[in-house]
Amino acid sequence: MSSLDQKLLRELWRLKAQVLAIALVIASGTALLIMALTTIEALEETTTAYYERTRFADVFAQTKRAPEQLARDIAEIPGVRLVETRIVEGAILDMAGFPEPVVAELLSLPERGPQLLNALVIRSGRLVDPTRPDEVVVSEPFAEAHRLRPGDSFDAILRGRKRTLQLVGTALSPEFVYAIAPGGLMPDDKRFGVLWMGRDALAAAFDLQASFNSVALSLLPDADAKDVIRRLDSLLAPFGGAGGYGRSDQTSNWFLESEIAQQKNMSRVMPAIFLAVAAFLTNMVMARLIETERREIGLFKAFGYGNWAIGWHYAKMVLVIGTIGVLIGSLTGAWLGHWNTELYTQFYRFPFLLYRPGPAGFVIAGAISVVAALAGSLSAVRRAVRLPPAEAMQPPSPPIYRRSWASRTALAGALDEPSRMILRRIIRWPVRAFLASLGLAMSIAVLIMALQWVDAIDSLAETAFERGQHQDATVAFGDLQPIDTIGDFENLSGVLAAEPYRHVPARISHGHLVERQGIIGVPGGAILSPIFDVERGRIEVPSGGLVVSRKLAELLDVKTGDTVAVEFLEGRQPRLSLPVAQIFETHIGKPAYMDMTVLNRLAGDGRVVSGLHIRVDALSRSTLLARLKEIPNIAAVLFRQAAIDTFYKTMGETIFIFIGFFVVFSMTLAVGVTYNSIRIALSERTRELATLRVLGFSRLEISYILLGEVGILTWVAIPLGAVIGFCLAWYMTSAFETELYRVPLVLRDATYGKAALIALAATLICAAIVRRRLDRLDLIAVLKTRE
Repeated sequence: MSSLDQKLLRELWRLKAQVLAIALVIASGTALLIMALTTIEALEETTTAYYERTRFADVFAQTKRAPEQLARDIAEIPGVRLVETRIVEGAILDMAGFPEPVVAELLSLPERGPQLLNALVIRSGRLVDPTRPDEVVVSEPFAEAHRLRPGDSFDAILRGRKRTLQLVGTALSPEFVYAIAPGGLMPDDKRFGVLWMGRDALAAAFDLQASFNSVALSLLPDADAKDVIRRLDSLLAPFGGAGGYGRSDQTSNWFLESEIAQQKNMSRVMPAIFLAVAAFLTNMVMARLIETERREIGLFKAFGYGNWAIGWHYAKMVLVIGTIGVLIGSLTGAWLGHWNTELYTQFYRFPFLLYRPGPAGFVIAGAISVVAALAGSLSAVRRAVRLPPAEAMQPPSPPIYRRSWASRTALAGALDEPSRMILRRIIRWPVRAFLASLGLAMSIAVLIMALQWVDAIDSLAETAFERGQHQDATVAFGDLQPIDTIGDFENLSGVLAAEPYRHVPARISHGHLVERQGIIGVPGGAILSPIFDVERGRIEVPSGGLVVSRKLAELLDVKTGDTVAVEFLEGRQPRLSLPVAQIFETHIGKPAYMDMTVLNRLAGDGRVVSGLHIRVDALSRSTLLARLKEIPNIAAVLFRQAAIDTFYKTMGETIFIFIGFFVVFSMTLAVGVTYNSIRIALSERTRELATLRVLGFSRLEISYILLGEVGILTWVAIPLGAVIGFCLAWYMTSAFETELYRVPLVLRDATYGKAALIALAATLICAAIVRRRLDRLDLIAVLKTRE
């Protein structure tokens, strides 16, 4: 081993605590990056494999009732590879031990032969027997929520008729990787389930013999999906077609793709923060090391070592530190990636998980981490290389001290001598002091960014479910009902008030921009579920034109007063030009509203409703729930409180884990910055502090001189971190904005306080560790003059 390599090992061991602190910061950035990259890779690989094995369809469409013979015409559309018609209907289930009516979606299974598309993966039991019309297969999450097993039975209301269904198997489907009820936001497996029945049994129950109301298509690799959908819509239009859509708009797949996109946003932001701080820490340590080893550098050059050898020696030290960090980060990131992917599978249900991270993610993360560390040390290494031997053999020129303006102020005169020492050091090296504060501020900023999600989620739930909605339940009908239905429901025991709504699926376009978005009809003076702007509050529905959400307005590139083309996708399917009357802000979805009377007139269906919002008397709730299970033509019942509980439960399981990660990582960041700052200050001021100790200063006073500087830098870092944290939170909420929801930028005072307290705790821990070294200071050894 060469002399330089032996020296390298000695220096690494001597600086082991600082090396470990830097390595842990590098490891944090590496782990975050690997976690994000491997999670993305696992989700994409699992999704692709699952879709391929189950032949997930490329195009979907619904209709009211189309003859089975139409399937041949659909198959002849250019670009279509496979066609599978089916029956899809809604039902209400009466589950033993669960008082609320359960919403179910029923799908037909072929009577003969396997499913061509969207094949089920049987998890237990078997498929239905075509000769037994009451047999069903249910989705595995629903079965687990209600503790159902093959052989169990339960009651269902199929088009107003109660039937007892026999469970023969549980399954997973590529259509329901993320299974949510119509109108829901998150999976609620207790209140929504998917059932599969034999085609003939379902056709008989809903009077759809020799007909279908849903079709799925698989396309050839080079097919034009938009052209196929256009031709498909033309064929289904006479039979009540509701407009076809591609896989990207299929509800389950859309949620899954949005989650993967958010992971990609995360992989670009958070690791960069940690690696930037790692570069800063590496520069601090290397600059200090080279400054103290000027004499050694001069000796090595005098003995014939060239600039390249000296530079490579210090670069190797950085590479060793970076490699330690990358190794720790790779192991931690791989474990976190697997754990994070398994966490996602609790919400996105796959029959298998392909977590097989390739070397690419680790190589990318490792290369970025090492390059960041090398970049941070570049200026310090360059100084070592350029240092002439003769100059290196001499001690560095002492700094020029002069009386600054700050020393002449009244504040300086009021301070004691130790305090003036602290301030003088900060004023003489302001850049170094600022960078140390900036490093600690970044840890506070990361904490603020993570903790603000709790504030944001609370605000989102408050505006969406409490201020914007006042109904207790929403009842959706399977078919349009006359407006007189309001009176029938108001007369039910337990119903305090009922308010109608109309929903029309539509395709809204502006120029070349097209969005498939339903239009909600709201009655004038709506109270239970009005149009609600998160900033302005309740909005009165205008007598003409559309009221569109900001997100929909952005997607269509429209503003108030513009005209959009609207194509209704049910009933007579009129095509209209409507003005944008108002634009409002909402955090959930991208809805569009109209006056219900105007909407009914334009649709040409008369005075009808799609459903009702109702207020429920708590004392009569159980009676009402039992009655709702018996009313025919109810397709779904959604409860506001259940939605709130599910929202918090789902978000709580992920957000608090997410916050926990970043609390640990930010503490690592704070400790890395603070410990290195104090250790470097101690190394630089050892002789000075020992001299003060000999002159009569107490241990408390010299501790105050050393640690007081860090205290001031921490005090500066707190407001700086708050500003950076606000900017980070703004960026993250913007990056996580999707069509489904927008996380509001909400930062409460308590969030800033928690972040500051955690950073202070990290600083105090580091200060306590370094102070022990100060107490053990060998005054005689330190004060010996070097010859």
